Formats: sequence, structure tokens, C-alpha cells
Amino acid sequence: MRATGVGSMPGEDLRGIVRFVVDELSLPFLPELPARGDGAGMVGRAVALLDGLGADLQPAGWRLTDRPGLDQRRARSLLSYDLDVLEEETQGFEGDLKIQVTGPWTLVAAMERPRGDRVLSDHGARREVAQSLASGVAAHVDEVRRRVPGASLIVQVDEPGLRAVLDGQIPTASGIGRHRRVHDPDADAALREVTAAVRGAGARPVVHMCAPGVPVTLLSGAGFEAISFGLALVPRADYDAYAAVLEAGVDLWPGATADDPSALRRTVDTFFSGLGFGEDAWVHRTVLTPACGLADRDPADARAILRRGADATRL
Repeated sequence: MRATGVGSMPGEDLRGIVRFVVDELSLPFLPELPARGDGAGMVGRAVALLDGLGADLQPAGWRLTDRPGLDQRRARSLLSYDLDVLEEETQGFEGDLKIQVTGPWTLVAAMERPRGDRVLSDHGARREVAQSLASGVAAHVDEVRRRVPGASLIVQVDEPGLRAVLDGQIPTASGIGRHRRVHDPDADAALREVTAAVRGAGARPVVHMCAPGVPVTLLSGAGFEAISFGLALVPRADYDAYAAVLEAGVDLWPGATADDPSALRRTVDTFFSGLGFGEDAWVHRTVLTPACGLADRDPADARAILRRGADATRL
């Protein structure tokens, strides 16, 4: 079992955090530091990767535009700086390295069309965003591999908004109504755009969903090789679905937080035991993460949480 972070971290000291995750974690990752501004947050990072689509920041959030706006150019510049730091701090590194990107459904639920309302409301626009994102992610994988040639890359696709999209719970611009629910075949098609692009670039696609009701069967079918989730959010009634995807070859990455490594390890062991699997069936395939991103934590506390996770995997 290995340990990693979800992605977001507190503060603005990227270099210090990169050094920490490379030194302390068996699966290091490129951190996201949203305290540096909108271009450094989850959606801003994805906007920076869009290929052939312009965007800019409006009072209501990111909006598609005819050409790249100042905020999108800043987001791209910030990402380039982050990769410079990653390259400098991983000289001689060999092994798995994780990078994160916002998934297509969370992205279209967060972004607006040029004339307002969410991209989610326009079938053509959301398909175009998914394709643009997939192309941008593939190029991003190539760039990271060029900078860290010894790394085997894992791309974590963050989809915290997917459940709300599937259930028709994304509010319209007025806030009065809700967008129509997206059916599983449509959701699958957009997710497959991204997983196919990740695989085509030679990386492993993993999905993270820090929300209740993770549609594990849908995500498994869309081509993800592992599913990262909040362990405390999994009801007993969903155990059969998790057991089925694990048996089918999809790895499970539980997210949990505890006061000491021993308690954390017992929590993970109890979950897999509840699925009906002995340690030999899962321990070598599992990555332990915090319960969710750590951007809202005190920097020292965030590092302590990651360190406890790393300690738990060594027990």
C-alpha cells in the first residue's frame, strides 16, 4: 500500500511542498495551491489546459470566450512555473508521479457559456469542452514526462461535481431552477474522451470523487484504472458495487483521516474486510489518501495528515 495526497494544499510555498511530497510520500504528486488565486485552483488549472478554447474570469466564475483572456494566460503561466519547480525538485527521480486535472463534468458545471448559463446546458458546448480538455491533458502529460523523464505518470481526474450532474442538482444561472440530469451514456462518453487521451499519452487514468454516491460502476466502465473516494462517505449498501469493481481489476484508493497511523490503518483494513477481501487481494493495489483536499488546513496540519498516511502504509 502506498500513500499520496488528493492534490490541493494550503499556502503559497510550492517549492517547499513539492520537496515534502517527494521526500515523504511513496506516490508523490504535483500540488495545487489555490491560495495563489483563481488560476491556481482546481477549475483554473483545467482552464489552463484547454486546447483551442478561450476563457476568462468573470464575477460569476470562468467563462468561455472567443480567444484566451488575460486570466487564462496567467493560469497557463502559473502552471508553467509549477512545472519548472517540479522539474527542479525531481532531478533523478524515478517512479510513479501523480498529476491532477478537473474532470469534464465538474468543469462544464462550473464554467459559463459566452452568453451566460452553464456550459452544462449546451450539448454541443460541453462535448467541445470535453474534447478540448482531453487534448490539453494529453499535451500536459507529454510536457510533464519531458521534464521528469524518469516518472511513470498517473493522471487523477477530479470529479466532485459528477453526482450533482447525474442527479440534476446543478442550479441554473438564476438559481431558481436546476439543469436537467445527465444520463449515464452521455456521462460515460465525456469521461471516455479523457481516459482515452490519458492512455494514449502513456499515463494511467484515475478518478477522484470526494462526495457521496460515487457511481463506481459508471467510472469503472469509462476506463479508469482506479477510483479514489472518501471512505467515510461510503454506505454499507454500496459495498457490493465496490467489491465488484475491485474484483474486475479496478483499484480502490480510500481517503481517510485519523489521529494516529494505527487507527488509520485499522480503518482501511476494516473497509476491505467488509468487502470480503483478504489483505493479499488489495494491499499491493491500494493507495491511501486524505479524506479530501487539504487547502483549507493549516500548513503544518496538512503535512502532518500526509505524514500519518505514509506511516499507516508502512505498518
